[in-house]
Amino acid sequence: MALNYVWIAFFIISFIIALIRLIFFGDTEIFQKLVESLFDTTKSSVMDIALPLAGTMAFWLGIMNIGEKAGAINLLSRIVGPFFSRLFPEVPKNHPATGQMLMNFSANLLGLDNAATPLGLKAMGSLQDLNASKETASNAQIMFLVLHTSGLTILPISIIAQRAILNAADPTDIFIPCIIATYVATISGVLIVSVWQKINLFNRVVISWLLGLTAFIGLIVWYFTAYLDKAQISEVSKVVSNVMLFSIPVIFILGAIRKKVNVFDSFIEGAKGGFETSIKIIPYLVAMLAAISVFRNCGALGYIVDGFKFIFSHFKMDTRFTDALPVALMKPLSGSGAKAMMIEAMTTFHPDSFTGRLACVFNGSADTTFYIVALYFGSVGIKKSRYAITAGLFADLAGVIAAIFISYLFFG
Repeated sequence: MALNYVWIAFFIISFIIALIRLIFFGDTEIFQKLVESLFDTTKSSVMDIALPLAGTMAFWLGIMNIGEKAGAINLLSRIVGPFFSRLFPEVPKNHPATGQMLMNFSANLLGLDNAATPLGLKAMGSLQDLNASKETASNAQIMFLVLHTSGLTILPISIIAQRAILNAADPTDIFIPCIIATYVATISGVLIVSVWQKINLFNRVVISWLLGLTAFIGLIVWYFTAYLDKAQISEVSKVVSNVMLFSIPVIFILGAIRKKVNVFDSFIEGAKGGFETSIKIIPYLVAMLAAISVFRNCGALGYIVDGFKFIFSHFKMDTRFTDALPVALMKPLSGSGAKAMMIEAMTTFHPDSFTGRLACVFNGSADTTFYIVALYFGSVGIKKSRYAITAGLFADLAGVIAAIFISYLFFG
């Protein structure tokens, strides 16, 4: 239901703003711009997202099928089972969905978007098998989605690379702020969904895992900052990520050989679902991305930023952070749009400026909530998202607020 209201709101608000710009400001090209954006977005939704995703989906679903038959997914389920059974009480013990979700979270941690998406869609499909009401999101699906949209990442490789391209003096100086901001977003997402679902987080297993994850992230930050120079951080991040990504299919294949599984047939069996899933999500992607496109192109985000700047200036507050807000506002709507605005902020204000750095931290502090909701729920036919968007946006907001405070602390 939430998706329905959001979709309607984007179109109506965009129409009203465009009408005001035409009547009161004489902007005769605004409706042409909106119509052109509709055609461009609906085309790119299919040609640039859904169809290219088919190949990636086919490969990783095939690999996941090998992993399941080799027993790797079941092993992962047993390892994280005690923790996930508290966060996902509806998921049976040692269910394949647990291992699949862990694979998705691991890929996200390493910034491996291309691998994370098919792994996440596979996990969502398994959770749908457990869902009694097929058109309504289950508690487990909402928790999984919010954890995913919080965008927990420990290796923001693409952001560091973009800063290096634009000749930042220290491309990696946003490394720690990004990790802290996205971790705050993730914890906030867990908390809000747990309150909604009445999940008790104050037990020994959950606290131990959360403290362990915090310590793990802290050790990574400490190692990268204490033992690697600025050039090595980006290089080591890329090497570690790619080695781990390529290791997954190799380990699964070796495990399958050990269990005398027909590897190739298992791959083909799993890969067949890749194209079907990619075709199934097209209507959902076209609908949501078209609405996001007109909302962005009507100028709504610019007016929101100007409003924030006006309000905070009256409280005699430092308003430098408002120049980077377009990235934060765009991130839940469009990853490519947020990246473009991040680059624009660095180009306009300089990569080493406060605004340029904050724009990077904003981009690394959360994920594309509306896109992910449309993609993941669309892949399994969920029509009623319940409070998934609300909880996801709450986590995004927590990440944005954390990014602002952390950036002032680190960059002044």
